[in-house]
Amino acid sequence: TNDNKTEVKDSLQTNNNEDQINDSLKVTTNEVSKSFKKNSTLKYVLTIIITSFLTSIIIGGSLYYLFSRNINNQIDILDNTSIFQDQKSSEKATQNISDSTLKDSSTVTKISKAVGPSIVGIKITSSINNSESFDFGEFGDFGDFEIPSQDAEGSGIIISKDGFIITNYHVVEAADTTNSDNNKTIMEVYQSDNKEVKAKFIGGDSDTDLAVIKIEEKNLPVAKLGNSSDLQVGDLAIAIGNPLGLEFAGSVTTGVISALNRSISTDISSQNLIQTDAAINPGNSGGALLNSNGDVVGINSIKIKQAGIEGLGFAIPIDEAKPIVEQLIKYGKVKDRPMIGITGQDVSEAIAKAYDMHVGVYVTGISKNSGADKANIKKGDIIIGLAGKKIETMEDINLIKKNYKAGDTVEFKIIRKDKELKLKLTFTEES
Repeated sequence: TNDNKTEVKDSLQTNNNEDQINDSLKVTTNEVSKSFKKNSTLKYVLTIIITSFLTSIIIGGSLYYLFSRNINNQIDILDNTSIFQDQKSSEKATQNISDSTLKDSSTVTKISKAVGPSIVGIKITSSINNSESFDFGEFGDFGDFEIPSQDAEGSGIIISKDGFIITNYHVVEAADTTNSDNNKTIMEVYQSDNKEVKAKFIGGDSDTDLAVIKIEEKNLPVAKLGNSSDLQVGDLAIAIGNPLGLEFAGSVTTGVISALNRSISTDISSQNLIQTDAAINPGNSGGALLNSNGDVVGINSIKIKQAGIEGLGFAIPIDEAKPIVEQLIKYGKVKDRPMIGITGQDVSEAIAKAYDMHVGVYVTGISKNSGADKANIKKGDIIIGLAGKKIETMEDINLIKKNYKAGDTVEFKIIRKDKELKLKLTFTEES
């Protein structure tokens, strides 16, 4: 019985040991399972981190390479301009410039089509009939003969449907019969449709270099005369004319208004002109300088020709041309233009110091019955003042004189035998 009890006890103890082992195994298994799960999660996380890191390196390196190469290229093109700050503004500015250019191109095209037909070519063919007799020795005497023809070409602007055209006086001077009775001159006008018609001289004025001619046509295209007083430096300028003659008739050039009121002196006169960099060449004379509305704001007249100089063209302001043109159409000349009646020589500072004289205009001659003659201005006087303004050159006198008309009275200040005198002079009318 005791043995049985012992066996039962041992059996129970064995069972307990097995249970403990099983429990221990369960605990160990659970711990291992948890540990495995923890390790798997860690590996998974580490894998993601490593993969992300490698991906970042690869993508980042690629992007850096691409951006670096692009930046270097842009730096080469833009000459070290700050791309990140200026790229968008540069693109916008470029787009604006492009749009503006397209707009200007469209404007010029429209103006050229609208105004072009009112710009004509002018050709002068003249020959001088000489009635003098020349002795050619054994070949005998020859009487009347004609000097071979001399041609001049220029441009003009149609200002009325019935054929009045304005141009430069120097273009049609040969057709001015008041200059010479011996000239046999043929003046022809070439219209934009290549129609050729004869023209007659109406009137001209050498002081302003303006003239009016006329063709007997009807319903002609007319250019609109604008206001040069509205011009600003930088405004669009369009020149239409016939540079180098009729071979290049109807040429259009563009630029800007470079300056206003430029005082330019020529052998003929002194004028305040519009300066432009629109190309003006011989043959453009008398053609139109237009604004962005297609209005005539100037009459192309002068170009400075000198080696190394470009873009210096000049036009007569239309505001100054209008009253002259009106008088030329009505009277054939400019009426009431004031005349002083002197010839003179400028006395510069250098000459004044060298000969102990005053700076001013030395009077070398007096026209009989002129304003100067009646005012008792004498040969040898030096004019130093006119109408309250200082006088140093003949150009100064001519510019002031333009503000008056025949019959107006002004004060002259002169030096006579080292004494200063004030004289009243009434302008007479130019004959």
